[in-house]
Amino acid sequence: MKHDINILIVDDELIVRKSMSNWLKEDGYLVKTCEDGYAALEQIKSNIDLAIVDIKMPGMDGIELLKESKKIDPDLPVIIMTAYASIDTAVQAMKEGAFDYIVKPFNPENVSQVIERALKFKMLEKENLLLRKELEKKYGFDEIIGKSKKMEEIFQLINTVSESDATIMIRGKSGTGKELIARAIHANSKRRYGPLIAISCGSLPETLLESELFGYEKGAFTGAHYSRKGRLEMADGGTLFLDEIGEISKKTQVDLLRVLQEMVIYRLGSTKPIKIDARIISATNLNLEEAIKDGRFREDLYYRLNVVTINIPPLNERREDIPLLANYFFQKFTVANTKEIVGIAGEAMKALIDYDWPGNVRELENAIERAVVVSKKKEIILDDLPETITIKAVKTESEPRSLNEFEKNRILQVLNENDWNISKSAKILKIDRGTLYNKLKKYRIER
Repeated sequence: MKHDINILIVDDELIVRKSMSNWLKEDGYLVKTCEDGYAALEQIKSNIDLAIVDIKMPGMDGIELLKESKKIDPDLPVIIMTAYASIDTAVQAMKEGAFDYIVKPFNPENVSQVIERALKFKMLEKENLLLRKELEKKYGFDEIIGKSKKMEEIFQLINTVSESDATIMIRGKSGTGKELIARAIHANSKRRYGPLIAISCGSLPETLLESELFGYEKGAFTGAHYSRKGRLEMADGGTLFLDEIGEISKKTQVDLLRVLQEMVIYRLGSTKPIKIDARIISATNLNLEEAIKDGRFREDLYYRLNVVTINIPPLNERREDIPLLANYFFQKFTVANTKEIVGIAGEAMKALIDYDWPGNVRELENAIERAVVVSKKKEIILDDLPETITIKAVKTESEPRSLNEFEKNRILQVLNENDWNISKSAKILKIDRGTLYNKLKKYRIER
């Protein structure tokens, strides 16, 4: 609101200071006045939102005051006043960072319009800065938690590779946080204000993945009622994150290799080349070297994607990070669920540290969320944790007491390792999907 805005008028002529001050006060602004540049600099050190400065004053003139004010407050909008309607004066002032200039004698309405434009510009600049900081906070290092030596090495590598445009491959088991690493690289790169487009290659059949990556023209296939950009085209000026890259078909591998070599794409149903400028980051939990030997993955594509490798260790290889991660998720979910819980009890924390975490950070996050939701005490206790974790902490007989208990724990373990993918879990357990669903019902296992 206007009554919160402080405007400084700097002019050696009293009549100018008084008349302009009266106009602005009538408009609802708070107004301060100075007769020279030195006194004005002292005022600018306090709370000033906008300055109106005469260009021709004894001692420190308006241009010099403009330069000095920018050293104190680079974001301060400065409007120059001049009695000489010369283009040279105006151009010099604008080059030095003035927002605009006004010519004596003044038109009060014109002065008000220039001030409103300057204040609106300042507000937009502030909002833009806040949005950028929020973006950097959201996708920076904040959500990658770790103090272990391995994680410190990853942080250093992220800082190093972020400055380049090299293609990067992130490798690690499911649930280790590969996408968070990709987002951190993007957020710390020169492309940070461009788009970050992610696609999970393993979750899409070949034909759908092809249209998702490259886009298509209207009529390219049955059901293509309009033209659509692909993810590669959407990522122009930014970063494309290809998750589960080891799952793509041989044909898509060939198409992707051509893109990496030429940085040109063709939408399905079109012969028109589209030049793109996107950084490629891929991720996989597969052994691609074995896939190359077996003929399932192209060696030339592997080397194109694998210029820089970031290996994320599984959680059980960095146990010193478990308390940090557990407390981070605890804070996150107590706020989200408005629960009044003060912390994690020592016995529960020990169980978290001792557990092997086959599902890695994702499994830990799920375990803490579950514990927060079911907890009825002032702190998370052992009984609040999933049974797969607490069974190792039981002081009595370490082996399961029955075959049913063993089977239940094995099913839970496999489900957590595979992020509750029923098809994958059934395959590993060597049973069909229907049998697995029946056992979930039998043992009352719920996610």
